[in-house]
Amino acid sequence: MQYRGENYEKKTGNKLNEDVRACFAAQAEKAGTKASRPEDAESGYNEIFVKTVDFGHQQMIMEKDVPVKMRDGVTLYVNVFRPLKPGKFPVVLSACVYGKDSRNDVFLDMIMNHAGVIKHSDFTAFESPDPGFWVPNDYIVVKAAVRGTSNSEGALHPFSQMEAQDYYELVEWCGRQEWSNGNVGLNGVSYLAMLQWYVAPLSPPHLKAIIPWEGGYDVYREWAFHGGMPDTFFVDLWDASISALNGKEMEFISMKMKEHPFDDEYWREKRANIDQITVPMYVGASWSTQGLHTRGSLEGFKQSRSEYKWVEIHGRKEWEYYYARETLERQKAFFDYFLKGIDNDWMDTPRVRLEVRNKFFDGEFRYENEWPIARTQATPLYLDGKNLSLSFSPLQHEAKVVYEADPASANNATFKIVFDKDTELTGSMKLKLWVSADGSDDMDLFIGIKKYDRRGNEVLFPDWDAIEHGQVATGWLRVSHRELDEEMSTPLQPWHKHQRALKLKEGEIVPVEIEIQPSGTVFKAGESLGVVVQNTDIIQYTPPEYGCRHKDTVNRGKHIIHTGGKYDSHLLAPVIPPKG
Repeated sequence: MQYRGENYEKKTGNKLNEDVRACFAAQAEKAGTKASRPEDAESGYNEIFVKTVDFGHQQMIMEKDVPVKMRDGVTLYVNVFRPLKPGKFPVVLSACVYGKDSRNDVFLDMIMNHAGVIKHSDFTAFESPDPGFWVPNDYIVVKAAVRGTSNSEGALHPFSQMEAQDYYELVEWCGRQEWSNGNVGLNGVSYLAMLQWYVAPLSPPHLKAIIPWEGGYDVYREWAFHGGMPDTFFVDLWDASISALNGKEMEFISMKMKEHPFDDEYWREKRANIDQITVPMYVGASWSTQGLHTRGSLEGFKQSRSEYKWVEIHGRKEWEYYYARETLERQKAFFDYFLKGIDNDWMDTPRVRLEVRNKFFDGEFRYENEWPIARTQATPLYLDGKNLSLSFSPLQHEAKVVYEADPASANNATFKIVFDKDTELTGSMKLKLWVSADGSDDMDLFIGIKKYDRRGNEVLFPDWDAIEHGQVATGWLRVSHRELDEEMSTPLQPWHKHQRALKLKEGEIVPVEIEIQPSGTVFKAGESLGVVVQNTDIIQYTPPEYGCRHKDTVNRGKHIIHTGGKYDSHLLAPVIPPKG
């Protein structure tokens, strides 16, 4: 296989780091093919190609490469899948960067080892709705290639207002077609979900409902910089992969990160206005895409102004769960109500469905009426540097823990508590630390919340689509980015401004509040919770596995954590008492 980073390196002049190159090499070996673009090479490329296709015991009409003219004359191309019967039907629309003709199974087979058991028809593009499910249920599926991707014209500007406006016009085009009943719903995973957050605030008249399934909205905080630390793997990998797939002019976010290390106007223009969304929504979220989609999915649900909104939160593998039949049936019930006007029992569905995990693929689903959960008890667990424990009571004695900050080897301080009764922690957490640095004016803090069974063995969870050695929850903070946005912050969720660097003075001890990504986990009596404070990424990956990494670190010298007395270092945990 051709080296997939070649196009990126040629266009940017930036050589990809060894982690990204190793991932590409592993993907190439796994794929065992010379194909670099998962496009359908069938005749009719850029010409409308219509045929009746068989799938199972059904038939449908497929129209390939239908042109849609944008306001500036640029042509985008879409594929349309329609029921083979007369009538007008609601439209399930998605728009993506990965190729509207790309086979989801081929794509996943190339990039993943442990994505799970994923069932869908051969007409399913990467992370998009399956025509094999929706068309037999009397929906039309439209798949659009966004500007600058696949065979659509123009240049790609990811997460831009240009993309949002294009999506608006695609929605309106679908709503006006002779085969449409005028009701358009959006659906899709990851990038296909993220774009929904961008177009929904524009309120296209034909847009009646959205299903953003695991997609963030704040590119700075959720994608490019975690706690102010630049990602040094996933964004480069994504940029290079999209460049290899499409081979066209595009904006490289990885290069913009070097020019814009703070949350400035560039990043604000790439942040969706989720507080302006009013359309009905059924949000998919998970505990298992922390550092990518977990935070943004739940913020989209919380901050939107939609009167009719639901969220489903699971702790499993992203694509396996999205394509599961039970998930699709719930999505269908939602769309049946809002796109077909069917008087089903959807409106009786509680607003929140979530899974509280016990261990890997072992959890209990239940319904709640709101998110965050109203009966949450914000409970402090105080760190004790003397014996590396956590305590429900404030400590009178002062202590400190010191570890080497050099990221060449993983060094950390781990604080633990054994629960004497079953305890559920569901929601965001905040870790407050008093810290100082010896030999540096800054610190990168990597935080892991872990679960240990009664024997002291770590309990693992799914992470990042296909990782099987994840932890309960993750947090990050570059200490110079510790300044809080007081208006956005809540007791359990600090919100950092990321607008300037507040460097440490020699010997200075400062308090920092670290946002821990949302999670839902039960700790049985006799099981333990651990808080890990480390000098480098806690979860490591083996190619072709991928996740976020942060090797451009400021860490050097020694890190010192101060506890007890006036140094009230603690984890503020979201304890959920039983209902009633």
